[in-house]
Amino acid sequence: MADSAASATATPAAQGPEGAAAGPGGSAGPAAARRAQARTAVLWQAVRTVLDDSAPRDVLDVGGGTGGFAVPIAELGHRVTVVDPSPDALAALERRAAESGVPKEALRAVQGDLAGLLEHVEPASVDLVLCHGVLEMADDPAAGLATVADVLRPGGVVSVLAANRAAAVVARALGGHFAEARRALADPTGRFGPQDPLAARFDEEQLTRLLGDAGLVVQSVHGVRVFTDLVPGALVDADPQAASDLAALEAAVADRPEFRAVAGRLHVLARKSAA
Repeated sequence: MADSAASATATPAAQGPEGAAAGPGGSAGPAAARRAQARTAVLWQAVRTVLDDSAPRDVLDVGGGTGGFAVPIAELGHRVTVVDPSPDALAALERRAAESGVPKEALRAVQGDLAGLLEHVEPASVDLVLCHGVLEMADDPAAGLATVADVLRPGGVVSVLAANRAAAVVARALGGHFAEARRALADPTGRFGPQDPLAARFDEEQLTRLLGDAGLVVQSVHGVRVFTDLVPGALVDADPQAASDLAALEAAVADRPEFRAVAGRLHVLARKSAA
């Protein structure tokens, strides 16, 4: 699935969460909103390909936090459940949903995590699962994806966004942390040391293998934040057009293997067999 540059330059309202306010229940300034647009345009466009058949869907956002994706998806007419371990994030989600006019029955907030998903969500009850920024914090990513497969209906889709090992190596090296870059390169989990806040990072082969082992068929792979994690924020903030140009550049390289290999995040859409 290729993303076009044109789609990345759509209006924030058309794109979704990158145009939403940042922060718990608060408003982002114009510069922050533009940076968010550049970071998430490719991701949102990929998610929209799953939702754009106009039929209301049951969507589960694991680790959905303050609702950057959940609220815009609910605004599109879908039914969304957010499972997140943070009560503060869920409170902010409910405020954001109320401020956006989302009906209470369209969005459900549940305190929980990936490992305990089946305590809150019925098996085979969900059409789309968002699992963004969760696997790198999970104690057992393989078991987590198996649970995701359990809650999906036949033919359902999971959207996985996970930290890329190669990007961490590049980032640590550019920051002058050369020993940490070597550790991230050699460590089986892609961690750069005991102070690393993430439990794991992945390369494309690892991520697609985990999904396959969970019985999910990979549909597409994208690189997300190829450039936006490297470009100084001041360059984007100084020119209102820069964010749109950067988003268009991200869209142009998202499905090119040579670029997604060093993207800050890897995004995969995978489908549960309908059989």
